Amino acid sequence: MDGLAYGAMPEAAIRALARRPLALCHHPLAHEPGLQPSVAARLRESERAALALSAHVFVTSAETKRTLLAEFGLADEKVTVAPPGLDHAKPARGRAGAPTVLCVASFTPRKGHLALVAALAMLPPEVEWRAVFSGPEDRSPETAAAVRRAVAEAGLGGRIEFAGAGSRGALDRLYDEATIFALASTYEGYGMVFAEAMMRTLPIAAFDLPTLREMAPPEALRLAPMGDVAALSVAIEGLLRDPAARREAGAAGRRAALAMPGWEGSWEIVRGALERMG
Repeated sequence: MDGLAYGAMPEAAIRALARRPLALCHHPLAHEPGLQPSVAARLRESERAALALSAHVFVTSAETKRTLLAEFGLADEKVTVAPPGLDHAKPARGRAGAPTVLCVASFTPRKGHLALVAALAMLPPEVEWRAVFSGPEDRSPETAAAVRRAVAEAGLGGRIEFAGAGSRGALDRLYDEATIFALASTYEGYGMVFAEAMMRTLPIAAFDLPTLREMAPPEALRLAPMGDVAALSVAIEGLLRDPAARREAGAAGRRAALAMPGWEGSWEIVRGALERMG
């Protein structure tokens, strides 16, 4: 059962199931930034009870496992890290003209679009760039509207394109045309888009996330302290100004991505845990 539903499922409903469920936890629901303290507390207790009733818990990163063991009282042997499978893809070819900064994320507060807009607005006027924001805007319409207002107020409407959610093919084209991947997320249970960007040989500019450090070598990253918009702008500027640095960072990321498991490898991890359970 996916944790997006399971963590909020009433304890009585779980106990009424014919057998104890297997739980998939991307990250604890209570860790979603921006929640009211009362809501976060309620979700923490709900998920604690739900996970305790599960037969086993699968998580997408070692960071999430550490969180569940430290904050939710789960035993080490009850939690298995099974990263999502990463499909192979060709390196990005880029496009003519100004370097393209790509951000792929749903428009929700946690993804940090407003911080990214602010960082882009700080770039010196002589630096050439364009940006594409791709992701669904219906998850938090108020966030999407705020981001569009911020772009207009910063006078960046001619530089930042909103590409929508798009199909897999459309997203592949955006990755292929990109020069840099940037995401100002404040929390990630894994961060699949980072892995996809690495596979495409894109250097990454982001806030310092434990899960990102877990999946990528330092050479592939340009990290800013969490919430430091000015430092994020400097990180992006450095990549925009230095093609050699972009190539080196992108190559380091791709080497790491090629070593990540595909979906068959992820399933082998899950199957092994199931077999150990008997």
